[in-house]
Amino acid sequence: MDMKKALKQQQNEINDYTLYKALAKYEKEPSNKELFEKIASEELSHYQFWYRITSKEIQPQEWLVAVYLFLTRLFGISFTLKLVEQRERWAENFYKSLFDLYPQAKEIYDQESSHEKELIDMLKDKKLLYAGAVVLGMNDALVELTGTLSGIAFAFDRGEVVGVTGIIMGIAASLSMGGSAYLEARETSDTSGVEPVKYAFYTGISYIVTTFFLVMPFFIFETIPAALVAMFIAAFISIVLYNFYIAVAKEESFPKRVFEMSLITFGVALISFAIGYVVKHTLGIDI
Repeated sequence: MDMKKALKQQQNEINDYTLYKALAKYEKEPSNKELFEKIASEELSHYQFWYRITSKEIQPQEWLVAVYLFLTRLFGISFTLKLVEQRERWAENFYKSLFDLYPQAKEIYDQESSHEKELIDMLKDKKLLYAGAVVLGMNDALVELTGTLSGIAFAFDRGEVVGVTGIIMGIAASLSMGGSAYLEARETSDTSGVEPVKYAFYTGISYIVTTFFLVMPFFIFETIPAALVAMFIAAFISIVLYNFYIAVAKEESFPKRVFEMSLITFGVALISFAIGYVVKHTLGIDI
């Protein structure tokens, strides 16, 4: 028995117990609350299983539980639980290796492996749908504005001009995105349960926030090259955050998604940069 792994799993079990108890406390849907209580009880029994092996009391990591609860408020319960379940897949393999040594490990393995399906089948999490609107606006803003700002930056040598132009274009595009999101949500509202106005609001606001995030360097830095580098760094951070959410929510490969979106975003920016160069030197624009 690897005692280090045993203590790690014991820590995970008490963390999960604390998390599910907290989710049950704040959950208003009776069926959801009942299931959270059931899983919390199972996680506590798993902790006690490890306690009998290690003979060590372990306290929950309150900071980690607080992070999960914050993510729940921000992105919804479904996102958080899928994040937790990704870690539990490692636990399932660990329990499988203990079948011969500890017969109870088989029972715990069956409980752990059933959690994900049970939770996904149970939850009706509207926040996940509205979070989808947020990442939709964010994704479009990243791809469109990095390219637009790169082209404008080479055509116009003044950061303030690039920044103001980006803000105007971003606000206009956010209104267009919000309108499209409203029409899309209205067509599917009967089956999805989303409110079209709220869906459009989240889409538009996320586009505007991403816009300001990308144009800010042009008001901070005095030179265009420095502003562009800062913008690309900001864009890459946004790409990582965006794809982290999508990879967890849709259970896809995080590195692959980051690579693909970075390639598209920065590829568009490079093409736009080249167009700006041609425009500047062909038309003789010097602003």
